[in-house]
Amino acid sequence: MKQPSVYILSSINRNVLYIGVTSNLKGRVWQHKRHLLPGFTLRYHVTRLVYFEVHDDMEHAIEREKRLKCWRRAWKEALIESKNPKWNDLYDGL
Repeated sequence: MKQPSVYILSSINRNVLYIGVTSNLKGRVWQHKRHLLPGFTLRYHVTRLVYFEVHDDMEHAIEREKRLKCWRRAWKEALIESKNPKWNDLYDGL
């Protein structure tokens, strides 16, 4: 079953954030963790799922992803900490 989601990944030291959208959150994060996706997350070792939102449809998820990408770093950190104050990797709980 497809479930549109927006997610934020972090590097282990929290220096780098990545925002993405997918219809299969667990599968996509698994791909990031195994370095199967070329590009930004592979280059900067961004593999920790620190935040995600589930949406009713992909259109809304994509709109939210675009808005979040425009946010300042401090706003993104506050969003993460509102649901995950210790920046734990949320992947195992999916």
